[in-house]
Amino acid sequence: MLSKKIQAALAGSSAIRAMFVEGKELAASVGEENVFDFSLGNPATPAPEAVKTAMKELLDATDPLVLHGYMSNSGYEDVRSAIADNLNRRFGTNFSGRNIVMTVGAAGGINIVFKTILDPGDEVIVFAPFFGEYKNYAANFDASVVVVPPDAATFEPDLAAFAAAFTDKTKAVLVNTPNNPTGVIYSDAVMQGMARILCEKEAQYQHDIYLISDEPYRELVYDGEKENFLTKYYHNTIVGYSFSKSLSLPGERIGYIAVPDEASDSEDLLAGIEVANRTLGFVNAPSLIQKAVAACLEEKTNLDFYDKNRKDLYEGLTRLGFTCIRPQGAFYLWVKSPVLDEAEFVAEAKKYNLILVKGSAFGYGGYVRLAYCISNEKINRSLEAFAKLADVYGLGREA
Repeated sequence: MLSKKIQAALAGSSAIRAMFVEGKELAASVGEENVFDFSLGNPATPAPEAVKTAMKELLDATDPLVLHGYMSNSGYEDVRSAIADNLNRRFGTNFSGRNIVMTVGAAGGINIVFKTILDPGDEVIVFAPFFGEYKNYAANFDASVVVVPPDAATFEPDLAAFAAAFTDKTKAVLVNTPNNPTGVIYSDAVMQGMARILCEKEAQYQHDIYLISDEPYRELVYDGEKENFLTKYYHNTIVGYSFSKSLSLPGERIGYIAVPDEASDSEDLLAGIEVANRTLGFVNAPSLIQKAVAACLEEKTNLDFYDKNRKDLYEGLTRLGFTCIRPQGAFYLWVKSPVLDEAEFVAEAKKYNLILVKGSAFGYGGYVRLAYCISNEKINRSLEAFAKLADVYGLGREA
């Protein structure tokens, strides 16, 4: 018999993956070229050529017993030092290699941090809309999430609601900016307000409260926005990063955790994260790709590709009468459903071969998410299908 925990996980299985499967089934019946699948945030640009070059050179020049062997649970020392130096140069941090732990992607990183800091019954504050797997990551360690609603005009966190969400069980706050699913970048003023509230709550409850920054989209920013690094706002900040989006390497499962010296008990925190990496069974991050990304820290995916998709889709849907939040980062568009129950809207869209994801999968109904990491040709062809969908709901088009 399955465990109660996995039974619950099966019952709440990912709506994103479900829509992806539906898209594949639809493609099998009507042809892949006729399906406009906006479900999965799978990068649509190839990894930079430098990644392939680095991997080839590593395979040719390195003793395979070393390259494919075990290393410290935290990862290769030279890789961690290279990442620390890169962050220091870009963001004015003061890391050394010991502040970095290489992880099996951002998801693996969040899980080892949660294992390190959470006890059963603890609470993690998240901001709606949020990546739905956060609930499962907390549940892995018998903790729960407390959801804070957004400011509905901007989709940045509602700071008053944030302050009201704390209890003596609050152990962590999980933030994701640029945000999946909205593409919104949390402003400097919001982050400063969040830090002030965190300091007040630490003093009130007399225990550490960690701000965990999940940053897979850090480099995917537009309209002159600058990449940000959140350790500057609050002393107990832990940063989790993935190269999945910035280097188009989602299947390689490579990322890192950064813990600043300013964090309370940072030495013990890092030691705990390293132990959690081992005891959760990751052991260490994959060896070859660790070395490859260390050689490509100045590389970046093709932002112009995503920026053109972003503009074409946002402007096209807005012209058709849809209400959209203009994304500042990542590769998602957050669109208001013309009807209260967005599941109805998603079902209607499927009639026109449009695969969208319900906002309720991200803890906030009444909206849908579109992942615009598909070809630009498909983005523009999809607008005809969206026009038919707009007509169903009587949306007013621009003249």
